[in-house]
Amino acid sequence: MNGTNKRKIIIATGGTGGHIFPAYSLAKNFIKNKYSVEIITDKRGLKYLNKHKEIKLISINSATIFKKNIINLFISIFIIFFSYIRSLIILYKAKPMVVFGMGGHASFPVCAAARTLNIPFIIYENNIQIGKSNKYLLPLAYKMFVSYKDLIGIEKKYNHKVIVTGNIIREEILNFKKNNQLRSESLNILVLGGSQAAKSFGELLPRVFERCVTKNIKIKIFQQCIESQTVKLNEIYKKLNFNFELFNFTNNILEYFSKTELVITRSGSSVTAELINCNIPFICIPYPHASDSHQDKNATYFEKKGYSLSVKEVEVEERLFPLIESFYKNKNLLDIMIEKQKKYSDKEVYLKINRVIENLKNE
Repeated sequence: MNGTNKRKIIIATGGTGGHIFPAYSLAKNFIKNKYSVEIITDKRGLKYLNKHKEIKLISINSATIFKKNIINLFISIFIIFFSYIRSLIILYKAKPMVVFGMGGHASFPVCAAARTLNIPFIIYENNIQIGKSNKYLLPLAYKMFVSYKDLIGIEKKYNHKVIVTGNIIREEILNFKKNNQLRSESLNILVLGGSQAAKSFGELLPRVFERCVTKNIKIKIFQQCIESQTVKLNEIYKKLNFNFELFNFTNNILEYFSKTELVITRSGSSVTAELINCNIPFICIPYPHASDSHQDKNATYFEKKGYSLSVKEVEVEERLFPLIESFYKNKNLLDIMIEKQKKYSDKEVYLKINRVIENLKNE
């Protein structure tokens, strides 16, 4: 497309925080480097991004074509087609030098429109298994940024498009320093539910923590839960008589990172990347209904690397307590994980990304 604005970048994202937070971090990096940035997202993305007034937000509808019900499939195709037309109009007016597809259903029609208008687009994959949308977009993409060199599902003929940048995460995370020498008598555990797990963790974990109390294991729990669970969990934990703090969504997660020794979480790519970079041991409970079982694959990969341990959701009551007990009795086991995590870092992620963008700008 002629007349491209060499200082304009559009980022497309949507869905869960796992897509939104990297997109926002990437936007902040480009703004810092004097680019004009706009984010195209869906309703779910707006929920996370509305408070960030420094970035122009554009809303489109989103849907996935991966549906078994034939009626829902046709409805989804209809929505995606009109989102594609709207994306064509948006991109034609904006004339960006590049479009970033950061995942989520809203990302697909924007990248397709960029291809139609001959605008280079870059996709980002932060899971161990390439997602379905990225798999279809890769043949058309200019490049694909990936978090891990061991990415599964790439055809060899597209290897030249793959650039290992590392995880796109907040600079506050990359610069975070935790004093792991401070050990308390209790085992301080942070439970992160994220956007999809808070409810199920609120139902599963109290029984595990009850076993800890009956076995005289001193725990301090910081637990993310949904608002409707707060009162009930508060009552349960008060009866169990251990130290706890409940919270809903927070932007100040580093405050909890500073207090905790062990995290129980899903194995979504964003939160696990943050924990690894902050050198905090964690136990993954993969979301059992994640597409292509990508959370299972993430969890398996991190466990092999020694960054974490993994427990399937159906085995939580059976397997989680023995792990907590072992860490309580021997906190040196946490240090072993920390030393493994210290060998990994994403500190150069923005340096690598900016280098690609500068090369693209000069082409």
